[in-house]
Amino acid sequence: LPGRDRYRGRVLHTVDYRGPEEFTGRRVVVVGGGNSGAQIAADLAPHARVLWVARRPPRFLPDDIDGRALFDTATARRRALEAGRPDPGGVAALGDVVVTEAVREARDRAALTALPMFDRLEPEEPRWADGTVRPADAIILCTGFRPALAHLAPLRLRRTRGRIPVEGTRSVDEPRLFLLGYGDWTGPASATLIGVGRPARETAAAVAAVTEADRRAGEP
Repeated sequence: LPGRDRYRGRVLHTVDYRGPEEFTGRRVVVVGGGNSGAQIAADLAPHARVLWVARRPPRFLPDDIDGRALFDTATARRRALEAGRPDPGGVAALGDVVVTEAVREARDRAALTALPMFDRLEPEEPRWADGTVRPADAIILCTGFRPALAHLAPLRLRRTRGRIPVEGTRSVDEPRLFLLGYGDWTGPASATLIGVGRPARETAAAVAAVTEADRRAGEP
């Protein structure tokens, strides 16, 4: 963020958010147009003065589509592509933000209207390109995560754009390596218990099969 070094307020990431209570009565800017941004903005709305900003306008999914349906669709698409079948289409066209009860309530009372991303930070507030400023006591960055895979560097598995190719959760180049929650298919509902549960079960079964094959072959 340009100007972050001179901004006097608090800047934190999603991972450091513990709840709305510590922000009661404060002016909070929530950055990020995805699920985390929407959910944290909705969580804060009854307690703080919230400003939600995003680089692109957030797209809410239809109210009748939940995380389970999204994960089913994403999983079916992944399996079809892996099997060489025609692409059945994914969920990207539907939207990005799952409408939970809290998000729905905040949206319906106009508490979830996102502004464009600000241009830079001043000591007391964000500033937009048109000169608009909005004082803020805290900024919460709901901007996602990067895989922490530096410890795998000796295996030399990275290819295009620094990614490790996988089929499902299994590394293409190292069949004994499984990466749960990693890969292009990981998307809707992958951060939920039901979302991670299915590939976790599949991965556990695959690991068990590899272990059993090694045992039978007399390998360590």
